[in-house]
Amino acid sequence: MIARLQALSAESRATFWRSLQTLNATRVVIALVLLVYLSFDSRGLRASGQYLYLQICLMYLGLAIGFALSAVYLQRRFVLQLLPQIAIDLVFISLLYLAGGGMRSGLAILYLFPLAGLAILAPLMLSLFCASLVALFILGDTTWQIFLSESEHDVMQAGLYGAAFLAAVLVVNRMAAKLIGQEELAIRRGVEVNVQQAVNRLVMANIVDGILVVDPDGQVFAGNPAAQKMLGLVGPELRFKLSAAAALVPLAQAYHAWRIDPARSTVFLTIKPFNDAALEDVTAAWSARRNLAAHLKVRFAAADTHGLGAERSVIFLQDVTGIENQAQQLKLASMGRLTASIAHEVRNPLSAIGHATALLGEDLGDPVHQRLLKIVGDNVTRVNRMVEDILQLSRKAQSHIEPLALDVFLAELRAEFIETHSLAPEIVSLIVAPDTQVRFDALHLREVVLNLLNNAVRYASGGRHSIRLDVVHDTAQRLELHVQDDGPGISPEVRAHLFEPFYTTSSKGTGLGLYLARELCLNNEARLDYEYRFDNQDSADGSPALSGRFVITFAWPGQK
Repeated sequence: MIARLQALSAESRATFWRSLQTLNATRVVIALVLLVYLSFDSRGLRASGQYLYLQICLMYLGLAIGFALSAVYLQRRFVLQLLPQIAIDLVFISLLYLAGGGMRSGLAILYLFPLAGLAILAPLMLSLFCASLVALFILGDTTWQIFLSESEHDVMQAGLYGAAFLAAVLVVNRMAAKLIGQEELAIRRGVEVNVQQAVNRLVMANIVDGILVVDPDGQVFAGNPAAQKMLGLVGPELRFKLSAAAALVPLAQAYHAWRIDPARSTVFLTIKPFNDAALEDVTAAWSARRNLAAHLKVRFAAADTHGLGAERSVIFLQDVTGIENQAQQLKLASMGRLTASIAHEVRNPLSAIGHATALLGEDLGDPVHQRLLKIVGDNVTRVNRMVEDILQLSRKAQSHIEPLALDVFLAELRAEFIETHSLAPEIVSLIVAPDTQVRFDALHLREVVLNLLNNAVRYASGGRHSIRLDVVHDTAQRLELHVQDDGPGISPEVRAHLFEPFYTTSSKGTGLGLYLARELCLNNEARLDYEYRFDNQDSADGSPALSGRFVITFAWPGQK
């Protein structure tokens, strides 16, 4: 029995001590009940002319109180405490049984209390042995009463008591053993779960990607520090709803769209700088991202919670801005030697080819020859433009940042663009408030916007307002210029490489236009990005329609 207890966990051994304390408390209650019974039944006060019954009850009460105190303050040697207590229980109950007149006293039922306690706390063989002793004692006393010419009907009752005690001990012991085994299993599982939770906390705290755990309504239940940093939120815990903050509405809309269409499991979003008071009501000590926008690759996944009564999803956030910048730097590093000699090795021969082509065009009048010379001239122009772009990468464009009337600038640029491309005026729309000013180099902004408009006219439908220029304020009150067309949006696969140098989906492009446009924006303390957004009007299948736009975010008003 000692080895059995030692094999159990500390929690299970503590359960045994609690059970023994309960047994002792029950023993005290039984002793008190017997004393109360004496006060109402004077037949039990005397036996052979002495107060034997009362003395036995008082002595039993004193021992019960002593056993209860020892189980609380001396939790050592469990077996040496249990067995003497059970033995004393059986002795005193037997004395009460004999003093009360044997089977007719009805006190035989008291044996069930120590036997049940022994069945719970001791092995089966020991419990059955004690139950057998009690059964033999009752049968022996009943048999002795027969020899004294008492009724023989008590024999059957004694036999039934003995059988009941044996059956009760067997059932209680098996049930107790099963419960102990289940408790041990639960403790082991609890330890494993705690270890796994500790590992999960360590992984979530140190993983680079952000993780959010949300319910179907977008209520955030947990998140790691990386997610807090990407979303620009710092607080004691992440407990808020995605739609609670205006800056996180794109994330909430993307999550809603994924719930409707699981095929949209991966999207690219931009979390802009914000100063949103809505989050301050969610929990204390929130601080908002002030200076930096985060371009995130977001992936949604549903947790397997079938049958658990609660549905949870996981949002994985990856900040791809650093990855994009690193990829660009690697490509630019490989161009070092090329840009050092490209003027001499490529540009000069290219100029000679162009000049020779122009001279041949003056001498050859045959249409076939003219067509061939045009092909040569077009390719010379294309290669020369690529060379100019490559050379521009090797030298940092110096910007002359000064106040610029954005409304006037965009109106003139729109008119020039419409005239150059022979477009109808209603195709390109412009929305900008009067007297809107920014700090930007006019020549640089012209090159950036023209690059974006040239891309837009290539994919726009040509209908009314198919190309839009909108000047708005973001949630942090920064000024933004949105350039958008009604053509198909850029796929997430293309978006991942959109601003990388030499990446292009057009056979006539160099892959440097958007990269140079972003660099010019950075030189002017601005930012160029491509944002996905969800239109207010839902698509035919009920999910928000996904589109995209180029966004130029200007510096803070008055920022140098």
